[in-house]
Amino acid sequence: MSSEEIGTAAIKRAIRALRKRHLLEEGAHAPAINALSRPLVAQGLEWKEKAENLELELQQCYKAHTRLSEQLVVEIAECRKSKALVQEKEESINNLQNDISLAREENLQIKQDLDEKTKALDLLMSENQSLKAQLEEIRLKLKKTETENKDLIDRWMLEKMNSAEKLNEVNAMYEDMMQQLKVSSIEQLARQQVDGIVRQREAGYVDHAESTVPSSCKHTIHAHEGGCGSILFQHNSDKLISGGQDRTVKIWDTKSGTLSSTLHGCLGSLLDLAITHDNRFIIAASSSNNLYVWETSSGRVRHTLTGHTDKVCAVDASKVSSRNLLSAAYDHTMKVWDLVKGYCTNTIIFQSNCNSLSYTMDGLTFCSGHVDGNLRIWDSRMGKVVGEVAAHSQAVTSIYVSQSGNLLLTSGRDNLHNLFDLRTLEICGTFRANGNRVASNWSRSCISPDEKCVTAGSSDGSIYIWSRLNNNMLSILEGHSSPVLSCAYGGPGNTLASADKNGNLCIWC
Repeated sequence: MSSEEIGTAAIKRAIRALRKRHLLEEGAHAPAINALSRPLVAQGLEWKEKAENLELELQQCYKAHTRLSEQLVVEIAECRKSKALVQEKEESINNLQNDISLAREENLQIKQDLDEKTKALDLLMSENQSLKAQLEEIRLKLKKTETENKDLIDRWMLEKMNSAEKLNEVNAMYEDMMQQLKVSSIEQLARQQVDGIVRQREAGYVDHAESTVPSSCKHTIHAHEGGCGSILFQHNSDKLISGGQDRTVKIWDTKSGTLSSTLHGCLGSLLDLAITHDNRFIIAASSSNNLYVWETSSGRVRHTLTGHTDKVCAVDASKVSSRNLLSAAYDHTMKVWDLVKGYCTNTIIFQSNCNSLSYTMDGLTFCSGHVDGNLRIWDSRMGKVVGEVAAHSQAVTSIYVSQSGNLLLTSGRDNLHNLFDLRTLEICGTFRANGNRVASNWSRSCISPDEKCVTAGSSDGSIYIWSRLNNNMLSILEGHSSPVLSCAYGGPGNTLASADKNGNLCIWC
């Protein structure tokens, strides 16, 4: 064997010996090793648990670090925004300082202007004091003039009453003479002579044929859709004019009952009609707050009169001039118009609305009936009340002046029809009937041209006719199926016409 092999074998033997020795020692020391190894294992588990806890804490620290980093980013962004906002505020402060400087300069300029205005105001105040003194002098003169005017009106009214008394005496003498002449063989000649001396001198005298009491309906015409609120005759003509809810004005031939012409252009319902004394113009009061003026010959709208602020419910034209026109509306005003120029010349403001009005025959005064039940007489030039009387306990619905100019008929919602002597404003007759009911605030009644009959429509569709002389009921006409709103006499034969709420017209004979 070589030395290497011998060495290797020796080493192997030594190793085996060492192993045996190790095993022996290990067996001898095993109990001690086991006893010592037990605390080390428990301590290792404790350290492992602590390590796990520390690892969890480390993870939480990482998470907290992440949150803090995010918050830091947000805070940095907000800081940048705040810095930008501060810069904007600084710029705003600079701008405001510039504005303040400009405002101070403007304030200085305004102060200078104010000083100038103050000086001018002082000058104006001194001038105003002077004008006030002049105005006070004018007021004193005006008061003195009004006092003188009142005295003149009182004297004029007294003179008018004296004239009325004299006229009544003359009329009484005339009636006595006529009574005596009835048994005389020269009655006709005497009548002509007396008429020439007395009756033709009465103001407003017109020769009318003696009318008969109507008894039957000659024509029934459906004139307007929605109702017919107003009718009137042309002067000295058998042409009847009607206005209705359909915004049209129609002219009818009462002899044949046919339509002659239709006037268009109104923008509201027609509440009242008027015609000038020469039949040249037809005027309509409308719910559109306006008045419409047509030329009768051409049917063309001549004027649209504006100025009222509520529905116009009454209109009348002067009996002596084709220039003057009156209107009343539910805006507490009455207006006087110039028909030639087409504008308002006077506005009268009154606390009680007017439902109906009418010029007297001389054109110097006009009458108005109001919601408070009073009848008022006005000076048409001055626009002041010259007479007033409580005509009805409720609203006045109609005012009608007789053709002689001496009588005035009023109708009211108290279902009474009162006849006044215009010269004294005394009631000379009251007409009523159990079935007669006034249909609306604008129901129109009338007096026959010979002043012998008083005629009024009723809400039951009937027409009542009374004798003016003895207040007796003469006739009740039936022909309408709805409330009668308006009645009118006219034409050469003193024809009676009536209109109702359904828009129908009846021509009576």
